[in-house]
Amino acid sequence: MVKIKHKVALTVGGIVVFLIAAVLGGYTYYRSTHFNKNIQINGVSVGGLNEKSALAQLKSEKIDNNVYLNGKLLLEGKKTSSGFTQKDLSKIRQLLKKQWTFLPESKKISYQITPSNVSNYRTNVIKPKLKQLLDKKNSKLTAAVDSHAVLRYGKITYTDSKKGNQYNVAKILTAYDKQKNQPTTNIKKFVIQPVTSSSNQVKKQKEKLETLAKRTVVYKVQQTNYNLAAKDVINQATYIGDKYQISQDGIVNEINDINNKQATLQKSISFKTHAGDTVNVPGGTYGWALKTSDSYETISAAFINNKSEVDAASDIYGVGYLTYGTGYDNLTNDGIGTTYAEISIQDQRAWFYIDGKEVYTTNIVTGKHSTNEDTPTGVWYIMYKQSPATLEGSEAGNANYSVKVNYWAQFTSSGCGFHDASWRTDWSSTAYLTNGSGGCANTPSANMESVYNSLSQKEAVVVY
Repeated sequence: MVKIKHKVALTVGGIVVFLIAAVLGGYTYYRSTHFNKNIQINGVSVGGLNEKSALAQLKSEKIDNNVYLNGKLLLEGKKTSSGFTQKDLSKIRQLLKKQWTFLPESKKISYQITPSNVSNYRTNVIKPKLKQLLDKKNSKLTAAVDSHAVLRYGKITYTDSKKGNQYNVAKILTAYDKQKNQPTTNIKKFVIQPVTSSSNQVKKQKEKLETLAKRTVVYKVQQTNYNLAAKDVINQATYIGDKYQISQDGIVNEINDINNKQATLQKSISFKTHAGDTVNVPGGTYGWALKTSDSYETISAAFINNKSEVDAASDIYGVGYLTYGTGYDNLTNDGIGTTYAEISIQDQRAWFYIDGKEVYTTNIVTGKHSTNEDTPTGVWYIMYKQSPATLEGSEAGNANYSVKVNYWAQFTSSGCGFHDASWRTDWSSTAYLTNGSGGCANTPSANMESVYNSLSQKEAVVVY
């Protein structure tokens, strides 16, 4: 009897074990083939569904392509298919394995997969429209103002940052891309935030400006060196977008001071005549000056590129025929050098010097005084020489003349110059008073070749 009871107990125990195993097996199979409760794929709930049912659910969904910003409709699109096909079953199967847990899980998880037949409507149509719409709205909104570091005469200060309400279009479009496969897109509103003075970006600006403030540039003008320290001449500088920006004012003030000290353009000179007398001659076209814009570019670039010395030779300019200036290399004789021409209206005579030596002199007839056509006094320069030449212009009593000459050397912008005058018969020292030229220095034909050969382009012509 005992043995029979034992066999019955074993049989019942085996059945219980079998039933438990069957239940566990069935449970495990179900859990492995069905999604957990709060699982979403591309925004569609697939909780409790197996892979085939989940795919069917996804295939049936329509994408409305509407774009919501913080839950409020921003852009309405037309409906398109989800793009899911039978080819996507393997992707869903992978998600099924990924989300599997032995015990039921209620945690909400949203997966994103790209359907095999996804429409390009969102990328090609909706996204460009969204950007255009946001840009248009931004044009009517207030932009944020970033703080930035400023260098002012060696000291660093910071501008104030100000909040704005413009959309951060780049962030919104990035968020849109992340939801591009969902039936409906609901994006968080991103607003452009200003850069503050405590940001790493502004700290970098400060470091760059501190480096700039320590720099010195030697600006060489002729034989004079000007030591320009950034802390003294840069009235304002910033470092924005990985680029230095230096205000012109401080540097321009230095350039103006240099011009006042050294430039010769249109400045009067104290001139020692052939007779040893000293006369004051007004400025004319002769000379050079630093062109403010060019000098600023040269000096500011030297500061930015940490170049210790730069030459001003390429920054000079002039007026008249030669706009790049004359006499920059002349350091003597009040800037006109030792090669020049001298005209005395009172003496009605001209003298010509090369390397400090008089090489020729001749009588001349200057502009007619009685009609206010006097040869203009001033410091001019030989603009160009031509042989032969045809002179065209006007003078008192002759509105439109044209004459041929063998030699011509112009020295004023108004058209005055040296030339032979074969038609002239009156060469007296008083001829200029009532019978002078139209402004030129008429020269006897026999002397003009020597005059022409003694002159060179750019040399000074002093008329007094």
